Amino acid sequence: MKTYPCAKINLGLYVTERRPDGYHNLETVFYPIPLCDELEMETATKDLFLAEGFEVAGPAEENLVLRAVRLLRDQGHPVPPLRIRLKKTIPSGAGLGGGSSDAAFTVRMANDLCALGLSDEEMEHLMTRLGADCPFFVRHQPVLATGIGDQFTPLSLRLCDLWLLLVKPDDFISTREAYANVTPRRPQYPLAESILRPVSEWSEFVSNDFEHSVFPLHPTVAAIKQDLYAHGALYAAMSGSGSSVFGLFRERPTEAVLHAFAPHFIFCTRL
Repeated sequence: MKTYPCAKINLGLYVTERRPDGYHNLETVFYPIPLCDELEMETATKDLFLAEGFEVAGPAEENLVLRAVRLLRDQGHPVPPLRIRLKKTIPSGAGLGGGSSDAAFTVRMANDLCALGLSDEEMEHLMTRLGADCPFFVRHQPVLATGIGDQFTPLSLRLCDLWLLLVKPDDFISTREAYANVTPRRPQYPLAESILRPVSEWSEFVSNDFEHSVFPLHPTVAAIKQDLYAHGALYAAMSGSGSSVFGLFRERPTEAVLHAFAPHFIFCTRL
């Protein structure tokens, strides 16, 4: 069995308040994009995990794919030994949710392969144990995410008439670093309202609060956003806590535009 865990971008991100438990409440829109990893799973005589493509930091046993399998078993679900192959195409440390997507798609695949009978709601509830954004990838449909990024309101938002240009430099930005200089605030314009405006107006009404703390320390990331606008993007922003930056265009960016962002990782697609 093979499937393709997708990435997401954040269309706006506001850090609205610090909670008593030390976490922060957010307001953001998760939007799935067709940049995908490749995940294969089959039953076996013993567990085997194979990883290729982009390297993922940390020991293999801490990979979210294996943590998802262990979680299913710990919850009493009859998951037999599995042979799993993960080909990473979504870069790590990019604010694209690649690891969370891998975990959610692992649960979906195991649910089908092993006939576990879990509903989408049950899988979403299970995925909260692995990360706030993990449940999003169970259905991977556009949502307004609030709370710590784990409370979802479906959105009828479609950007299928636009082109996406995603650029990921080598800069690594930790979540701790991104939060370090962020001052929680309530946005002047609620994201739920701003996101309904024409995309051409988003640059005035939609933003990512993490850019304020990340850009001064990572000028390469800041420059990519400015360059996307210079090349005609209707809207450009950093995704999540970075370091990837994306631009939305009416027309497909030319080869000259794509070449201008070399040697960074580049992904261009129609949404």
